Amino acid sequence: MINSNEFTKRLQKVIDFYGESASSFSEKIGVQRSSISHILSGRNKPSLDFVMKILTTYPEVELYWLLNGKGTFPVETKKSNTPDLFSDDDKQAPEAKASNKTISNSIPNPVLNSDPSKQIERIVIFYTDGSFKNFENSI
Repeated sequence: MINSNEFTKRLQKVIDFYGESASSFSEKIGVQRSSISHILSGRNKPSLDFVMKILTTYPEVELYWLLNGKGTFPVETKKSNTPDLFSDDDKQAPEAKASNKTISNSIPNPVLNSDPSKQIERIVIFYTDGSFKNFENSI
C-alpha cells in the first residue's frame, strides 16, 4: 500500500527538481491544478492515471521510487554492455548510407549477425510516441 504522506514528499521533490510550480506541473502532465493541490495537501490519493502521466511526461522519474521511495531519482542512466549497432554518426544501414537512399525493410544479415548459420527473422523498433517500425527479413 502506498504511503500518501511519503508520496506527497516525492511528488514535491519531482516538481522542485524540474523547477515547476504546481500549476505548470499540472499543465505539463495534463491534469487539473486542483488534482495536484489535493494530492499535495493529502486530501486525495493519486490515481494510477495520475502516476502514469507523471512517468510518461518525465522519464527520469522511476515508478518504484515514486510509489514507495525505493530506487533513485532522477534515474541514473547506465552504460549498456551491449554493442551499439549504429553509432551516433551512422544512423543508416551501410547499404542505405552508401546509396544515400532510405533504409529498406529488409535486414542486412551481415551487418547484424556474423554467424551465417543463424538468420535474423525480424527486428522491431519502438518509438517514444507509441508507434513502431517492423523490419522483416525478405530472404
